[in-house]
Amino acid sequence: MATTTIEKGHTSFLQGIQGGASIAIGYLPVALTFGLLAKSTGLQLSETLLMSLLVYAGASQYISLSLIAAGTGVIEIIFTTFIVNIRHFLMSASLSEKVEEDALWKKAVYSFGLTDETFSVASMKEGTVSTAYLCGLMFISYASWGINSGIGFVLGASLPTTVQESMGIALYAMFIGLLIPSLKKHRKVLYLATLAAIVNSICYATQMISTGWSIVISTLISALVIEWIDTRLKNKEDLENG
Repeated sequence: MATTTIEKGHTSFLQGIQGGASIAIGYLPVALTFGLLAKSTGLQLSETLLMSLLVYAGASQYISLSLIAAGTGVIEIIFTTFIVNIRHFLMSASLSEKVEEDALWKKAVYSFGLTDETFSVASMKEGTVSTAYLCGLMFISYASWGINSGIGFVLGASLPTTVQESMGIALYAMFIGLLIPSLKKHRKVLYLATLAAIVNSICYATQMISTGWSIVISTLISALVIEWIDTRLKNKEDLENG
């Protein structure tokens, strides 16, 4: 009985790795770019690897690089990355209804590997998702992100100094690249980005607060205002249709 359980777990783990192979491949260029940018920002190899292994959140890591480059304080960086990752509460709640019952410590272990991509793969899998499957899925994704971040840093270190310094502009190009696809799908994203940019510009021009807190405040204000307007419009449509 025990042998059968182990074999079943081993099979599920391998299926998880197979399911996460496409994620690992997709992470390769993004993680390499992160390593390159981390080098140009002034991080050491150990700091780059620790950020990828302990934070393990692509968008938050890129935002952190821009904040570090701007000389932002630690508290502002923590607040900003927390806001960016609030969606993980919803993803975790949704995935918890699909995974098998298991010890809390095991759930805590694989929950660390939850990303937009691993959530998508796990949630689309038919039936109940086993712990072994999730561990395989998240292991290969996590390994790809960490390893390729280090490789990107090493490659960046071999580039000429002038090229390393010019890599800073790639950070802004990356943010634009992440934003454009969302703008095409959801008009609300355009409103969010526009309002956040306006509020951040006002804070920057008046120099009332630091760059880090400016980003935090502009993000919160734009999210609350646009969501309030969107809710009011939906309620108005419901009343007209009902």
